[in-house]
Amino acid sequence: MYRLLVAVNVLGKMVLVFGLTMLVPLCLALWGDDGAGFVFKQSILITLGCGLMMWLFTRPFKRELQTRDGFLLVVLVWSVLPAFAMLPLLLYLPQLSISMAYFEAVSGLTASGGTVLSGLDTLPPSINLWRGEIVWLGGMGLIVLAVAILPLLGVGGRQLLNAEIPGPMKENKLTPRIAETAKGLWSIYACLTLICIVAYKWAGMEWFDAVMHAFTTLGLGGFSSHDASYGYWDSPLIEAVAIFFMLIAGINFATHFLAWRAKSLISYRHDSEVGWYILIILISCCGLAFYLWLAGVYPEPLTALRYAAFNIVSVATTTGYSNTDYSLWPIFIPLWMLFLSSFCTSSGSTGGGIKMIRARILYQQVYREIITIMHPNAVIPAKLGRSLLANRVILAVLVFLFVYATSIVVMTLLLTLSGLDVITAFSAAVACLNNLGPGLGGIGPAATYASLTDFQIWICSFAMLLGRLEFFTVLAIFIPAFWRK
Repeated sequence: MYRLLVAVNVLGKMVLVFGLTMLVPLCLALWGDDGAGFVFKQSILITLGCGLMMWLFTRPFKRELQTRDGFLLVVLVWSVLPAFAMLPLLLYLPQLSISMAYFEAVSGLTASGGTVLSGLDTLPPSINLWRGEIVWLGGMGLIVLAVAILPLLGVGGRQLLNAEIPGPMKENKLTPRIAETAKGLWSIYACLTLICIVAYKWAGMEWFDAVMHAFTTLGLGGFSSHDASYGYWDSPLIEAVAIFFMLIAGINFATHFLAWRAKSLISYRHDSEVGWYILIILISCCGLAFYLWLAGVYPEPLTALRYAAFNIVSVATTTGYSNTDYSLWPIFIPLWMLFLSSFCTSSGSTGGGIKMIRARILYQQVYREIITIMHPNAVIPAKLGRSLLANRVILAVLVFLFVYATSIVVMTLLLTLSGLDVITAFSAAVACLNNLGPGLGGIGPAATYASLTDFQIWICSFAMLLGRLEFFTVLAIFIPAFWRK
């Protein structure tokens, strides 16, 4: 209980900061008089009030966070903040159930992009902006944000960052101090977002849409202000801008930071994930475009390449945008796209899945095992770039893959048991655990999650949290040993 109260003390401060982020859509609502101003006023008051109470009531329990405190705090932040993020939606759309509103908020904060809402074109701009903003905040991680801008927290940031940043090699530091690291990552993130806004405006979007979609492009969240997503513009130039920035956001932001600090592109060449990431996506785009043209889905090769490239990059980077209903394509292509979403993005990016670095380590381990079978006395070191991999890293990756595969099976079984067809259940499990958003069948790119029951929605919400925090952060708190002194 003491550990829980320590974590709640810090959580209260984070809730206070989170309440202040609602001022952005509130200002838009008041300036544009879109009818949602009262919603954000109430939401801000509720959020600030709850955060203040949590902080004041647990002040006697303030102390330096230990490692387990950091894990508990991360889980609390990602499960509690959606309850406040859903308030504007719940207050403005009273017909929306709590489970649906919480799902939408979780989907945003975990940068998943799955939605239960329709009629997005008619929603007030401030509501759509809030949806985009929570994707942007969740993209890099609210924990990193809090450590960067709240030095008065009085807690150690390393435990938080290790629990939050995805990837198997978290001990690498970019700068000597954790606050400097967090600020560096957020600086790159913010600068790329500004560049993306300008690029979207140049390509033909209005300023509001440019801001909204820049938030969800860099966050790889896929929320849009239009039901037709990028099909609303039907613009190859806008789609090209989206492809470029989705690819950028799928690369480790630490690599962007190092490249910026060194004023050189050599960091990308030394990154063990970037080359494979770009190569696999490039081959998939060209190969599947040829397949679409050969199958007669599109009469012109360039048209096939346009639609294939946009949707493949969107799904592979776990963004979730679409410019057509790709679930109507030959079934091999959507399944291959789902497969890409499982591993394509880099660790330290805003994407989901097991990450390219783990896929490369698994490939090496398979290769080592095959060689060992043929040559039992051979000594084959595992390398990642120029670095030797410790056996504990390889073991951790193997365990992670087991938990990941088991989670897909369990989620699929639960969803089919609750009445979903196999295609919808399987794609929902994969899409939510990978933080992709849209799946196939009843939750395809032309549909929403609104057709699911409350039980199914809660399963999907939990799956998104599980995938965003990479399983072990969440599962650790359910082990009795976690709570022992």
